[in-house]
Amino acid sequence: MNRIVRLLGGLTPQDFLAQYWQKRPLLVRGAYPGFISPISPDELAGLACEPEVESRLVMERGGATHWAVEHGPFDEDRFGDLPETHWTLLVQECNKYVPEFADILEDFDFIPNWRIDDIMVSYAPPHGTVGPHTDQYDVFLIQGLGTRRWQISTEPVAADNLIPGLDLRIMREFSATEEWVLEPGDMLYLPPGIAHYGVALDDCMTISVGFRAPSQADLITGFLDEAAGKLDANMRYGDPDLIPQKHPGEISEAARKRVREIIRAAVADDTAIDSWLGRFVTEAKSGLMAEAPDVAIKAEALRKRLAKEGCLLRSEYARFSYIDREGGATLFVDGATHELAADLAFAAPLLCDRRRYEESLLAPHLGQKNFITLLVFFYNSGYVHFPHEQ
Repeated sequence: MNRIVRLLGGLTPQDFLAQYWQKRPLLVRGAYPGFISPISPDELAGLACEPEVESRLVMERGGATHWAVEHGPFDEDRFGDLPETHWTLLVQECNKYVPEFADILEDFDFIPNWRIDDIMVSYAPPHGTVGPHTDQYDVFLIQGLGTRRWQISTEPVAADNLIPGLDLRIMREFSATEEWVLEPGDMLYLPPGIAHYGVALDDCMTISVGFRAPSQADLITGFLDEAAGKLDANMRYGDPDLIPQKHPGEISEAARKRVREIIRAAVADDTAIDSWLGRFVTEAKSGLMAEAPDVAIKAEALRKRLAKEGCLLRSEYARFSYIDREGGATLFVDGATHELAADLAFAAPLLCDRRRYEESLLAPHLGQKNFITLLVFFYNSGYVHFPHEQ
């Protein structure tokens, strides 16, 4: 069975997207047969002690307050002080630190890359939970260790049903409409807005593959902020054809029309909107960007090393997307734009559609000067690297 069809419980990607994506939950038993977590609870705690790693402890009990949230990095001694139950450790962007988690993202390539947020991994002892809550994300919850009971409610969540004053959107009252116990390798997909409540039944790890959906407010204000920054401050509203008004307190139709035309002109350029979108969705989520290698490489050295090591990997610190256009393509990496002419446009899907670039995939193009130049630039920028370099 095709790996994606198995992952989706026998559904094709087309059927899953049509029937479930952003519509209703889907439980898949054995989505990952024989699954073993790539990371242990102790190793996850070790990540949470690193200064560049985003992590949280959610203390249902035993914290400064009920449902207290502590933010990392943590001192190792903190984990020795934790109670036996009713807490959860969450570590974001584990795909950056554990290659096997980056490989899991490849299983979801039927969803556009720009929608991927990250892989979050959580650990909880028995009874550990972050409470009944809702998210505005699409998420695939893969059970990695132990068992967890998931309850969901498809009823709308009223604003007054959220406990005020918390860092978490935890519900006061929750009435489950469905319930499952997930074992290692099982997977539960939840669309945005579905209230869910997961409780560890024993020592438990859950791998959350999240897909972000920018809010309409973020999209509109983000683009308009950029568009406004490019306007000439000396250009002002003008009315050289102004005529006397019967009522000076009225904003006339003519004035309103001029203002509407000014605003519409600022958002009428589809090319500018597309370019902004590509940069917006590939910006580093946490501000941590790909780092250049200590020693830059040249084209011939890159060819030789690629032949020796067999592949290049895309950095998990860099987001790649592209827009196909007539006569070429526009490639976006880490919020930057790279215009590719027609003879190099093939590089956009080649580089954006995968995380691993086998030497056999790249070899036919390494003799093309502008392609090897692009590849060298990406390596020297830290966007791609050889195995074990990051």
